[in-house]
This record gives sequence, C-alpha cells and structure tokens, in this order.
Amino acid sequence: MIERLVIDRVGHLGDGVAAADGQAVYVPYTLGGETVEVEPVSGHHPDRRRLLQVEIASPERITPFCPHFGICGGCAIQHWEDERYRAWKRNVVVETLAQAKLACEVDPLIDAHGLGRRRITLHARMGTHEVLKVGFAAANSHDIVPVDRCPILDPGLGGALDAGWAVAEPLISVGKPLDIQITATDNGLDVDVRGSGPLPSAMIATLSEVAEQHRLARLTRHGELVLMRTPPTIVIGAARVTLPPGSFLQATVAGEQRLAALVSEHCKRAKHIADLFCGVGPFALRLAAKARISAFDNDAAAVTALQKAATSTSGLKPVKAETRDLFRRPLMPQELRDYDAVVFDPPRQGAQAQVRQIAASKIPVVIAVSCNVATFARDARILIDGGYRIEGVTPVDQFRHTPHIELVARFVLKR
Repeated sequence: MIERLVIDRVGHLGDGVAAADGQAVYVPYTLGGETVEVEPVSGHHPDRRRLLQVEIASPERITPFCPHFGICGGCAIQHWEDERYRAWKRNVVVETLAQAKLACEVDPLIDAHGLGRRRITLHARMGTHEVLKVGFAAANSHDIVPVDRCPILDPGLGGALDAGWAVAEPLISVGKPLDIQITATDNGLDVDVRGSGPLPSAMIATLSEVAEQHRLARLTRHGELVLMRTPPTIVIGAARVTLPPGSFLQATVAGEQRLAALVSEHCKRAKHIADLFCGVGPFALRLAAKARISAFDNDAAAVTALQKAATSTSGLKPVKAETRDLFRRPLMPQELRDYDAVVFDPPRQGAQAQVRQIAASKIPVVIAVSCNVATFARDARILIDGGYRIEGVTPVDQFRHTPHIELVARFVLKR
C-alpha cells in the first residue's frame, strides 16, 4: 500500500519523522518539509516506511556524493546541506541532555572527519547463484552491498577493498560468513579475518600468498598470525604503538587528535591521572608528556601494547598499564584517592558501575568521553547527584554522514 506523507523533521537516528494514523513513522533519506511517497517495510517494523519517491523536495536537499548511498547502510545522511546537518547533529546532543534535565553549555560541533575513516569491516557472503559478495551491510538489512570504492575512507585504506575481496575468495569455500576488519597503519594495511574457524595448512599458505601479493603489513585469523611482513604501527603523541590484531581505534585520525586535545586541555593541571577504558593509549600516551598515568582496560593485548609503547618512549612521565574489567571490578573510591583527575572513555553502554565509584570519590576533575549521548546523560546524572558540576560538553563529529557522535565533558567537584 502506497502512502503519501509530509515529513515533519529529521529524528535523532537520521530518519525523517512523519505522522501516519496518529502514530510516528520513520522514513530514511528524507528531510523536514518534504512530501514523499512511501510503502510499508516487511517484517516486524510497523513504524518504518520505505521511500519510493520525493514529490516535493526540501530546498536543503543536495545530491549525495556516493553512488552507493541509499543502498549501503554505512551512511545515513549525504542528502542534507552541510550547515543544516551540523546544526541538527549538535541539536541531538542539546535535546538529549535537556530531556535528561542536564543543564549545561553545548559547544559548537567540531568536524573531525579529517581524511576519512581509517578502519572498516567488510562482510563476505555467498549470494544467490553461488556469487561471492564482499562489501558493507545494506541499510536495515543483512544483505551485502558489493562495493568497489568508498569515498569516505582515509587514503591509507587505498587497496583495502581489493585486499578484502582477495582474502575472501579462497576462504568462501569454507562455507561460513566472514567479517574482514581492515585498519590503515603507518606500515600498511592490517587485516583480521573473523568467522572462518580453524583452517588447514594449505589454506593458510594460500592466504599468506594473498598477503604478500597485496603487501599487507599483517594478516591474522581470529587474532592468530597468518603472515606479518612488517609490524603494523601508529604514532600516538611521542610514542609508536604496535597494534594488536583487530585493535579498536577511533574512526579517524583527526577524531583521535581532537578528542585527545580536548582531554589534555581539560586536565592540564593534573599531575597523576587515571585513564579508564584506555585501549592502546590514545589519551594516556599523550597525557604522559606532563603527568603520571595509571591506565586500565579489560583488553589485555591493548594494555600490553600501551605499556610497551610507553616503556620504549623517552621523555614520558611514568605510565603503569593494568588489565582490569571495570564493569565487573571498577576502581573503588579508596583506589581513586591519589589521582588529580580521571578520564573515562567507555564503550557505547557507558560506565555506570565505574561512575558510581567515581561519584563517591573526591577526585577534583573528571573527564568523560562518550560515543553515546543517552548513556553519557545517565552517567553524567550519577556524577552530578554525587556532588559534581558539569562545566560543558563538546560534540565531535568524526562519523560524518551518520547519526553517531562523540562527546567530551568536564566535571569538577563542588567545594
């Protein structure tokens, strides 16, 4: 059944929002004020519609720059002029914090797309008629959109799509869906393949040839080494870090640099800092130029990489990195008492257990970094109820063309 709707606004997830039979419905790739033709989405999504045609377009609509836009699920917004897109993205933060009754200044949005994404995960599946598909997931679907280029990638990922196809082709005989994570490093592409299960030695030899042909820095399978031509490294501050297989990194180099600069500015007077959910050290290794650092994360390989980088870099203050699950075993107030500042940058689910302990401590300065506005608001409320004052929030856009947004906020203990 075809419906004709007038879009009211763009919602927090980037979809246009309209009313149908008194209920809110969501239409991807539409803008406020547009009149559109839509149809229902099959399955368990009664509040979603599929866009068929834009009858009356918004004057703010622009032509998307990628031929895969609207099919590939990677980008949600390429059809909106930049100024209005940026205002919308900042306003998502403003509205979410207001709904949580958090009164604070929200700074202008910082664009941190830089040269583009430095890591991707390609999906490889055998499609109909036994045709291999390697690419990104389709929007709101498990289908794979084969891609031969992606204009939002860092030039360091040049050759990544070709390498992904080359790795997938011999492995598809295993008959399992594959996820191929590719990261741009200073020494070349670092590739980790997931989903294949154990492989016979002949297949390992074939993959080693692929790695050589595509001059990959390293190829691993579920973190296990297949071939390393050169250790994949990145520079963080004054340190050079050798990445563990499948490492988490901020999506863009500019994003990491912008977030780290904000964190450093917010705790510039601190002499002893706890870096919680530290990863491979994007904050710790920079902060160590001026302060003593204790870093904690549940990823043992990341912690080891951080400690090795710190130990081998001259001119840094002491850095002690420890493997610890801060969800199950958060640092307690008595463990936090010796720090001047705490920085925490948790996964999307936030850091509720750890934040409760921070709120019960007397640490003068707390810096929160978040990739989820809703869980940030929840954690911020815990800190405020524990006696902290929020001094402002800075939104950082390293996931341009998507609804995802990073935040950095500073909290100070009320005297």
